[in-house]
Amino acid sequence: MEHRVGYRKLQRTTAHRLAMLRNMVTSLIEHERITTTIPRAKEARRMAERVITLGKKGGLHNVRLASQTVKDRALLQKLFGELKDRYAKRAGGYTRILKTGFRRGDATEMAILELVDRPEKAAGAEEPKAEEKK
Repeated sequence: MEHRVGYRKLQRTTAHRLAMLRNMVTSLIEHERITTTIPRAKEARRMAERVITLGKKGGLHNVRLASQTVKDRALLQKLFGELKDRYAKRAGGYTRILKTGFRRGDATEMAILELVDRPEKAAGAEEPKAEEKK
């Protein structure tokens, strides 16, 4: 029986796993949406929720704690500015995981990890139109 097992090891050494999860959380804050496998998404979600909660609380100590995970100073400013305002009234649940199917190469189940309440882009601004070839 595996009661109260705290986290997934993801078949990596501790240093590799932590570096990978930090990179995923940083990418999530930057792009607000990433595609990964379901176990990785679930572990990155735990870390991202904690960092966003630190951002909501504010203060120098929480900035320093969050900087242990998010190394980019511009993204820390986004975390303690834009995201703090966006999630001020939300009591948790800042991310969602959407299953997208199976990866073609090894049939691993994939998912999209994204921030909730993210602003939608304008319909025309998302994809530039390609020129017609004749």
